Amino acid sequence: MFWFFLRPNETNLIFPLLRMHEKAKKKTAEKYSVQQLLEKTEECMDSFDFEMAGLFCQRALDVESTNLQALDMLGHIYSELGDTQKAKGISFVHFCFLVMLELSPEDGHSKYMYLGQIHTGKEAVDYYTRGIQVLLSALEKQETTTPAGAAALPDENSELPTAKDVSVAYCSIAEIYLTDLCMEEGAADKCREFIERALQYHHDNPEALQLMASYLFSTERNQEGKEYLLKSVGMWLPAQKQSNDIPPYESRITTSKLLIESEEYETAVDVLEGLLEEDDEVVQVWYLSGWVCYLQWEKAKEQQEREGREVTEEEKEEWKALTEAARSYLTNAKKVI
Repeated sequence: MFWFFLRPNETNLIFPLLRMHEKAKKKTAEKYSVQQLLEKTEECMDSFDFEMAGLFCQRALDVESTNLQALDMLGHIYSELGDTQKAKGISFVHFCFLVMLELSPEDGHSKYMYLGQIHTGKEAVDYYTRGIQVLLSALEKQETTTPAGAAALPDENSELPTAKDVSVAYCSIAEIYLTDLCMEEGAADKCREFIERALQYHHDNPEALQLMASYLFSTERNQEGKEYLLKSVGMWLPAQKQSNDIPPYESRITTSKLLIESEEYETAVDVLEGLLEEDDEVVQVWYLSGWVCYLQWEKAKEQQEREGREVTEEEKEEWKALTEAARSYLTNAKKVI
């Protein structure tokens, strides 16, 4: 409860506004039920109209301010509409999820995952850890309520947690120890531990495989890292045009960098081409595309020099194509800036 101390003349302005707000809430409650408002919210979210979804969801909360479903949905909406720094600062999404923690700390893991995304360092790790505890508890309940021999069907109810959700959450913690907390004592061991837990719950998770590759590269175990990286890419790259189940855009930028680092240039080109088809306004992707073409030219030239022979006409054509492509990509990078 917030108490406002007003000068006498200010009450002439504030109290009519409060009465108007209460009247609007009453009118909304008479015309629509909370469930109807949330159904309209969901329709707008499905069509990616998050601003309108926010209006419907806010009207639902005007009627029932502690409705967990509405708070959860509004948190998702504000996450879609705003960046994480804004979310953490003023943030209604931050407020929504904190309220949900107070109202229902043991139900639903998604609020912990979003708070983990909004925060950094140890604070983020704490939220992810609590979310994993909720996930594991929910999975245990599913196992005890599912008849023996029957398989759970999470696809029929997207709200049901899965082992993949646990894997993704462990990946989030591992990534923090690979970045924000990399200077902490024992960070490398903790990073590896959480990646291994992620793979334990979903051994084919491309994100976990790629994180293991990053970890191994950081410890100079490059060949082993390359094996994990190529396995990760092999899980999604061949079918990326036919499937929506591919890693996020930023994650694939990291994929391309790791592929370049491990001199898997042709595969890096395939990943970068897919990124450009999806969004051609990202400077970094244009730059990396130009850089990998230059590195391909440099590698071919070094091989020819090592062999101590004349350059063939075919090589001249190939090198010319690579240098022109590199120049074109880098020119486009400058245009996008």
